[in-house]
Amino acid sequence: MPLYNDVIELARPYLGPAAEKFVARQISSHLDVAADQLGSQHLEELSKWCFNSGKLVMPEAKAQEFSQKVKSMKR
Repeated sequence: MPLYNDVIELARPYLGPAAEKFVARQISSHLDVAADQLGSQHLEELSKWCFNSGKLVMPEAKAQEFSQKVKSMKR
């Protein structure tokens, strides 16, 4: 699950201790894949959901920044 772990580490500055739960929820609810199956092909969709859900719990500009960083993780 290295990509999953990388996304969690990226999320920590934005979401603090809730980062893992937030990312896991986006993956399971919106991408319909297991965390260990997260691949670079999922990052664009994940970034969209990180923005949409993130702006509910942080300023929209921060959610956009977070989303762009997730999207740029493509390998």
